[in-house]
Amino acid sequence: MQQTKRYNTPESRWAGVGPYYAMFPSAFADKVVAAYTQPGDPVLDPFAGRGTAVFSAAAKNRPAIGIEISPLGYVYANAKLKPGNCGRVLQRLEELAEIAPLYNREADNLSRFFHLCFSRQVRTFLLAARHELDWRHNKTDRTLMAIILVYLHGKRSSALSNQMRQTTSMAPDYSVRWWAEKELSPPDIDPVTFFTKRINWRYAKGIPQTEYSSVLLGDSDRNLPRLARDIKECRRPKIRLLFTSPPYHNVTNYYYDQWLRLWLLGEPEHPKQNAHRYGGKFSNSDRYRLLLQKVFSKAKKTLAADAVVYVRTDKRKSTLNSTRDILSEIFPEKNIKKRYRPLSTKLRPKSYSRGGAPKEENCEVDLILEPR
Repeated sequence: MQQTKRYNTPESRWAGVGPYYAMFPSAFADKVVAAYTQPGDPVLDPFAGRGTAVFSAAAKNRPAIGIEISPLGYVYANAKLKPGNCGRVLQRLEELAEIAPLYNREADNLSRFFHLCFSRQVRTFLLAARHELDWRHNKTDRTLMAIILVYLHGKRSSALSNQMRQTTSMAPDYSVRWWAEKELSPPDIDPVTFFTKRINWRYAKGIPQTEYSSVLLGDSDRNLPRLARDIKECRRPKIRLLFTSPPYHNVTNYYYDQWLRLWLLGEPEHPKQNAHRYGGKFSNSDRYRLLLQKVFSKAKKTLAADAVVYVRTDKRKSTLNSTRDILSEIFPEKNIKKRYRPLSTKLRPKSYSRGGAPKEENCEVDLILEPR
């Protein structure tokens, strides 16, 4: 009964699409959007991730735009903002299953990790999806790809893979050793049966009305000047709320922790820890500060004079101080206040009690900049 009430609208069924590291809780994003904007006010997120801030704004009749460098976040965000037609998505699923045997040889040549992670039928299906789905340009293909990515790995009872975490991908060598030690084999799954049930559930209440919002794929450093130019030339209204969470300094490798899902989107079969194409670990302090400085400076040129800037960041000094100092430097005309929040991800320390008041050392921090 509780689940029925929780997922009784199109927005509630689509909002959570995409397991992702350090993602905004939807309820939090909803509250920020409601508190700092009115219907029709444009919202911007230059570090969009899986698009939670953009989706929350769009679902409340605020045109929103996000920018995300990772194709994984891009696929998640735009699939829920603009889902394809359900019938076409199901038809595309059937088409993939029909052509999947063409990839038998490639499936057999994949590394041991893939053989232990997925059954042969699933491997051929995934290779068909990897090669055939045009997720960059086709709404139907992007929607199906997003749904496949959600269930690509996780618990054996509810995902395509052998036992894994759902939010992050495990290292290949570690996975192989662990599965062998536990004598775990990949589940025998028919992809069409598996996904038909889940696609029908996702569409059962309809699709969200968010057609005037989107997430761009690419670097904010390059995309923000184009957005500012459109605003200057009156092709877009000025932004009233900049609502974002930049990557945290030296916490997680934003590429390696999603390497398996990125493989499905065309990245190499053998991931490298030092790959920085989609963010890496942001371990260099000077480069991290430069990233924040460049993005927030360019984002400022898109904002209305009385816009609010709402930034969620990490409480550690290496992240918090850099973010606060740069925001204060770029927005001297605004008051800045700091609000501690309980950790919203699975990184919540065991010492934190859900029932108690949040302690500073167990929190993320919201930096809120408002006109003086």
